Amino acid sequence: MLRVGLTGGLGSGKSTVAARLRELGAKVIEADELGRALMEPGQPVYAEILRVFGPDVAGPDGRLNRSRLAELAFRGGRLDELNAIVHPAVIAAQRAWMDGVFDRDPHAVAVVESALVFEVERDARSRGETEGVLADWRRRFDRVIVVTAPDELKIARYAAKISTAPETRAAAEADARARLARQMPDAEKAARADFVIDNSSDLDHLMRQVDSVWRRLREP
Repeated sequence: MLRVGLTGGLGSGKSTVAARLRELGAKVIEADELGRALMEPGQPVYAEILRVFGPDVAGPDGRLNRSRLAELAFRGGRLDELNAIVHPAVIAAQRAWMDGVFDRDPHAVAVVESALVFEVERDARSRGETEGVLADWRRRFDRVIVVTAPDELKIARYAAKISTAPETRAAAEADARARLARQMPDAEKAARADFVIDNSSDLDHLMRQVDSVWRRLREP
């Protein structure tokens, strides 16, 4: 069995890499997908978010108003509070998922796609935590893959993905820059990774790198 962390900044292309790894035979789960599920009404994470951030972060349908919550977290300087609620629950869910994968197939490659593999550990240690699931999350992976790209390219990809109207493009780019500022630079991540995939060129170049990494992951 092999536990693999797949990470990279927003717009780096890690979701494309994850999709290719799934095609090649890896079992893949997305941290964002888990986080969204845990933030649904009825979940303990949802209840804690409302307790900490107030009932105004819930919309008329009872579900979280993600735009309002993101505004409070990113622009209101409360991202650490939100992460402290969400990250432990997401990581626990990831671990349970991996355990289930290996119960079914002891030889599986389980890939967790997450933008914040290194940042979770960094932020925990900055709060003075020296042990526990957050402080040593990186070490719980057998291998880590980092997908890199120039920041301006990441910003352009992110803005194109979430904004199709020219009048909202500038706001999308500003949002991307704010999010990237909270993430570790690619060079720091690459120095701690087992594999680095460069996504600054075309799709064929990216796929060749993914296929090469997969072969190496499958080596005895």
